[in-house]
Amino acid sequence: MKNYIKKNIDKIRSDFPILNKLQNNKPIIYFDNAATTQKPQVVIDSLKEYYENYNANIHRGVYYLSQKATEKYEETRNIVKNFINAQFDEEIVFTKGATDSLNLLAYSLARTYLKEGDEVIISHMEHHANIVPWQELVKYYGIKLVVLPVDDNGELILSKLEDLITYKTKIISIVHISNSLGTINPIEEIIKKAHEFDIKVIVDASQSIQHTKIDVQKLDCDFLVFSGHKIYGPTGTGVLYGKKKYLKEMVPYQTGGDMILNVTLEKTIFNDIPNKFEAGTPNIEGIIGLGEAIKYFQKYSIDDIYEYEKELLNYATNKVLEIDGIKIIGTSKNKASVLSLYSDVVHPHDLGTLLDEQNICIRAGHHCTQPIMQRFGIPATARASFAFYNTIEEIEQFIEALNKSIKLFL
Repeated sequence: MKNYIKKNIDKIRSDFPILNKLQNNKPIIYFDNAATTQKPQVVIDSLKEYYENYNANIHRGVYYLSQKATEKYEETRNIVKNFINAQFDEEIVFTKGATDSLNLLAYSLARTYLKEGDEVIISHMEHHANIVPWQELVKYYGIKLVVLPVDDNGELILSKLEDLITYKTKIISIVHISNSLGTINPIEEIIKKAHEFDIKVIVDASQSIQHTKIDVQKLDCDFLVFSGHKIYGPTGTGVLYGKKKYLKEMVPYQTGGDMILNVTLEKTIFNDIPNKFEAGTPNIEGIIGLGEAIKYFQKYSIDDIYEYEKELLNYATNKVLEIDGIKIIGTSKNKASVLSLYSDVVHPHDLGTLLDEQNICIRAGHHCTQPIMQRFGIPATARASFAFYNTIEEIEQFIEALNKSIKLFL
């Protein structure tokens, strides 16, 4: 049977207004999906509907507008729970994004479970959001940060994991799919090994939530984070999943309104989960929009999406390999939707500018993964990243523009 995504690609693209805009009288080719995805009309409409019809704060009002806003906000919590197959609604905490989620985890876990000398393992390919918070804990809490290395293909050297684990190892915080290399890491194996030593595991699913099926109960991860804007939802939205038993024990990261049960001038009693971790007025309309994005995404088979995006990646990879003067950084056999390019003859930023002149949007830079750039001895890459609304025809135009740009420097 023909892939449903491939068969209905024109209909899918029509759902995303920006893909139908012209720039210099030509369609925009958007290949920066690892940074943020475009938004379907239903998500855009949901933001407008909130402000026009039931704009009010949540959890605090007995009047209709507040009740309606609260209902829609909490509906998204249930949508997310079912989407990732969490066991309880209260295991879903809303945040500003994956960065916010990882900071919340680092500081709350440190204050609840860690002591000076305890160790946290991360990998060499982590996003800065999964490096810097732990480095801050090294300075202020005296923990030790341990790094799992990466080989020349951009794959974790998993054989070294057990050597790195000691009786002081308390947490492993690991990315599922690398945003700069596209490598799909064997997180199931990592989680299983960690749990043999009673180590908690955090999974950064920012680049996997939109490309592959996530089942937190099957994975048995202790925590998982992702950003809404990378799964076709609004910016400033994020999710932190945590096993109920840990969230109940953890101290809150931020304090203030709506995360309390009772406050006197002498002491405060915190609210139950998940409210305990959602201080202040949240991005209400954004979270409602995230629910709409996930409902839209779930109209399609994740297997079809994965298969179609894999076809795009393989096609682009084979075409790039035919171009002199350019190489691919991250050559794992198990990859998803990211093509990171480097040339000795043209700087990635110059390449990005030249492609922009041809209406092609890619990302040039270190992609908030400077340690992995240093590992490969390069300052940056030009990254093309694909989504299920992209096409083979767009890749052909990208390859033509890439050839044209490289030849200017040869």
